[in-house]
Amino acid sequence: MKIGEASRISGVSERMIRHYEKIGLIPSPARRDSGYRDYSDADVHRLRFAANARDLGFPIEEIRELLGLWSDDDRNSADVKALALARAEELGRKAKGLAAMRKTLLELASKCHGNDRPDCPIIDRISEEAAKP
Repeated sequence: MKIGEASRISGVSERMIRHYEKIGLIPSPARRDSGYRDYSDADVHRLRFAANARDLGFPIEEIRELLGLWSDDDRNSADVKALALARAEELGRKAKGLAAMRKTLLELASKCHGNDRPDCPIIDRISEEAAKP
């Protein structure tokens, strides 16, 4: 199948498919006599796998590792579990950071009168942070 169909079936954009090929995340498919890429069902399955891993927050290098583990029938599930737990821990740290930013914004917004006057604690706080070396 051509790249457009592989994209439609896998849910991965054509641009991302080309990027994944360029960085070696997925192998370059065979080419037809016309020069078009010819994707197989296995290629589409690999693209879906990568997309699902990406949706779970895995970065490219960890997706590469997961793809390697997926294709290794002798893999240890402990290796997969360790990757998943490390990613979950990182996501937890990011979630805490986002929650702290949200709390700060809500506190600043509650102190802002939101009227037609120019004074605003939100702008003041951002300006103070920008002035720090």
